[in-house]
Amino acid sequence: MIREFGLIDVMYLIAAARWTIALTAVAFAGSAVLGLGLAILRILPIAPLRWFSATYIQLVQGTPLLVWLFLIFFGLPLAGISVNPWIAAAVAFSVYGSAFLGEIWRGALTSIAKTQWEAGSSLGLSLAEQLRYVIIPQSIRIAIPPTVGFLVQLIKNTSLAAVIGFVELTREGQLTAAGTYKPFAVYITVACIYFAMCFPLTQWSRSLERKLDVAR
Repeated sequence: MIREFGLIDVMYLIAAARWTIALTAVAFAGSAVLGLGLAILRILPIAPLRWFSATYIQLVQGTPLLVWLFLIFFGLPLAGISVNPWIAAAVAFSVYGSAFLGEIWRGALTSIAKTQWEAGSSLGLSLAEQLRYVIIPQSIRIAIPPTVGFLVQLIKNTSLAAVIGFVELTREGQLTAAGTYKPFAVYITVACIYFAMCFPLTQWSRSLERKLDVAR
């Protein structure tokens, strides 16, 4: 039975956006933990660790996100590990995001002048202490704007979770379009909700770039 697209459908779409936000938050947290580890491994003076990190990043960045979703959602059950769409999406986005955040943060760490590393070393600081007290505090200023930019991309990419049945904003849009047969109106509404989530972050990122004077 075809029904009209009305206010109640808009409310359902807005409600579904909470799962988009929740998935983004979990995926970003997972990406941040893994990405920080990869960034540090990339700058350590231990060749095998640098090679491992570089290989991981190249492999993940060179593979479509959709493939990671399918590999985790359909592949893990073959190994006897059953995962629901929520867990599969969170893991896939964390793996994918870690490769990009790892490179963003590696670039921020290596952009700090060599003399800062030498100054820390001359004070008798270990490598971990140099990172904690000297390098990371300075690199945060450089890393924040591209990190916020990546977060905006992550919000939009969560729409791919619909292909494994995770009901977030895009999947709810598909169900609503099928029920109302008004795909244009439905997807315009979906696009507006995505825009409402992403636009403030985009503006915040630009504001941070100006405030932090990243180009300096």
